[in-house]
Amino acid sequence: MRTGARAATALALVLALAGPLVPAARAAGTDPAAHPVLRATAHSRVLTVPGTVNARDTGGYRTYDGATTRWDTLYRTESLAKLPPAGVTALAALGLRAVIDLRSSSEVRADGPDRLPAGPVPVALPVDDTGLYLFIAQVVGSADPVAQEAALGGDRAAQRMRTAYRGFVTSAANRAALGAAIRRIADPAGPVVVHCTAGKDRTGVLIDTVLRAVGVPHSTTAADYLLSNDLRAAADRAVRDQVRQLGLMQNPDLLIPLQEVRTEYLAAFRDQAAHDYGSFGRFLTDGLGLDPATLVRLRLRLVG
Repeated sequence: MRTGARAATALALVLALAGPLVPAARAAGTDPAAHPVLRATAHSRVLTVPGTVNARDTGGYRTYDGATTRWDTLYRTESLAKLPPAGVTALAALGLRAVIDLRSSSEVRADGPDRLPAGPVPVALPVDDTGLYLFIAQVVGSADPVAQEAALGGDRAAQRMRTAYRGFVTSAANRAALGAAIRRIADPAGPVVVHCTAGKDRTGVLIDTVLRAVGVPHSTTAADYLLSNDLRAAADRAVRDQVRQLGLMQNPDLLIPLQEVRTEYLAAFRDQAAHDYGSFGRFLTDGLGLDPATLVRLRLRLVG
């Protein structure tokens, strides 16, 4: 395979990290009736949106004071750029008023804009992942097993992820984007969906922050964050199988730390926020620029 063709293929496969290579059924083991966090009374937490594997509702979580987060108000998903017509129709049924896109401009150029129904306002609030997206494309596209081991072997891939998560806090531009996203979520205009490329890292820390801000215990928000592993398992395995079949990687399991969400990654984000601002509350106000009135609106909006 020529170098240019390898690079293009690698880029396509990186985008496939955000969703199924082909429309996929729900991954095994993610039946809402069986999973302790997916389980809900009147709702399935996992949304049926063709073209996605990681679309879900953030409702139904108990807060410290015994209240519950509202259903049908805040959704999270992966990129919506490749939705088939049936996926666009499914989004329309949610009655969305805004779609918050955390992808970088380079991701949008490569993957395309979101495919949305009429109605929701697209809101671009890019959060930098420290170049992780392009880094993966370059490593895979090299088709060089020695270089790939040097870049991703041992703890190096996981370290890259921890660095990215700390960057969500240390970058002023990232903090501004996350704060702006939370202010938009607090707007009572209607249901909102938040997404990045894979719907697991930037989306994961934003939803973790929002749920903790309205009083959901940190252990519950961590469980919500980790659900991405269950929902994305089949699609991620398909990507690894394909890069092996295409001869791009002899050891595609090197990608696993990049594909997964892990407790240590979320801890890197939370610990950095606590280190830089002293407490979660100060991170919300001093780090993300959220005033008390916004935090009250957020609670009223999401908890009932």
